[in-house]
Amino acid sequence: MSTASRLPGIVTTDHVFQVPLDHQAPDGEQIEVYAREVVAPGRENDDLPWLLFLQGGPGGRANRPLGRDSWLVRALDDYRVLLLDQRGTGRSTPATRQTLGRRGGPQQQADYLAHFRADSIVRDAELIRRRLLGEGGRWSLLGQSFGGFCTLTYLSLAPEGLREAFVTGGLAGLRTSAADVYRAAYPRVARKNSAHYSRYPQDVAVVRGIAAHLAKTPARLPDGGILTVEAFQGLGLMLGSGTGSHALHYLLEEAWVDGVDGPELSDSFLAGAQAQLAFGSGPLYAVLHESIYGQRSVDEAGTGWAAERVRGEFPAFDAALALESGAPVLFTGEMIYPALFETDPALQPLRETAQLLAERGDWPDLYDLERLAANTVPVVAAVYHDDMYVDTADSLATADAVAGLRAWVTNEWEHDGLRMSGGQVLDRLIRMARGEL
Repeated sequence: MSTASRLPGIVTTDHVFQVPLDHQAPDGEQIEVYAREVVAPGRENDDLPWLLFLQGGPGGRANRPLGRDSWLVRALDDYRVLLLDQRGTGRSTPATRQTLGRRGGPQQQADYLAHFRADSIVRDAELIRRRLLGEGGRWSLLGQSFGGFCTLTYLSLAPEGLREAFVTGGLAGLRTSAADVYRAAYPRVARKNSAHYSRYPQDVAVVRGIAAHLAKTPARLPDGGILTVEAFQGLGLMLGSGTGSHALHYLLEEAWVDGVDGPELSDSFLAGAQAQLAFGSGPLYAVLHESIYGQRSVDEAGTGWAAERVRGEFPAFDAALALESGAPVLFTGEMIYPALFETDPALQPLRETAQLLAERGDWPDLYDLERLAANTVPVVAAVYHDDMYVDTADSLATADAVAGLRAWVTNEWEHDGLRMSGGQVLDRLIRMARGEL
């Protein structure tokens, strides 16, 4: 039975759906997918169009609204919103170190997780659409970041279920290999580092000091994880958001305290670093991260830890060289490295599973270029100029490849513009879809 709740400015209703683990075997094992319906008070019984929201990730649950906040400020003017916890996340059947061990060994776990990519998420959504709206019902789609990748897969697999689609920071390269993704990403991350150090030049010395300390003595995090130099560099993930550079600076400025034996990394800093770096609340982000780019027609041999392989082409990210030469130590971005599965307690049990997924070479293609070229669904997209997470050139090439897609290129917002703009980004996309802009 669905449960309804009232929060400031919204009414929410819980939904739980049984879906096949493998949609090619609909009578086989079933898993649960959770979704939260959100509507403006007083409009619960109105005949509103549905808007499905697909969260960024992979492995990220849908946002938990505290009221009519963020982009819901605009969406609830016109839509009944469905926030989907993509399979394996949030209140859907979880896929974590605690649950995956029940599947068997690493091979069984990898085979299970092979069903957790965009194609399966889209087929879950189609099953849910038919149950909520009926066979002929169509809904609108809002895809943020990885949710935009899923939107392109939706347009490839089941465009008949969509009346319109909005994409924010999520136009993936349709035929871009994982290695090419990171080959384009490292220079963008370097530019974000440069901008951060220009804004906070005092952080150059602070970061070098922390890196030098960790090179000699890796630190123990509160959850038992190990903060190595490479893990510390992962704080660069923060640099791709609108306020991330400032938040990183504030974290760094409290890095040191005078302990009994002299300067040491503060508990406050270590707790803050753990909050940014630990994967306990979202292990699938690490385990499946490169798999979202896997397509047999592009990466025939598998993704193969592409971020690690390509990193060697960019020696500026080598902390040891930076410390030796006196150069700034650069943070990395959303890159996932094998070493993280050695130091993070949430990932350690999944090390062999992740290795098998990295070696997997038979990933089905996620995008149908012919179908996208003949697309008739109205699609509008916000492309953030110099987005740290999604390559602008790839996004614009994809915009050209999808018939009828209108792109708005802006440098007013970073990758999290949908969340940070208080509804402005979504409002512009809605107006574009309606021909008002």
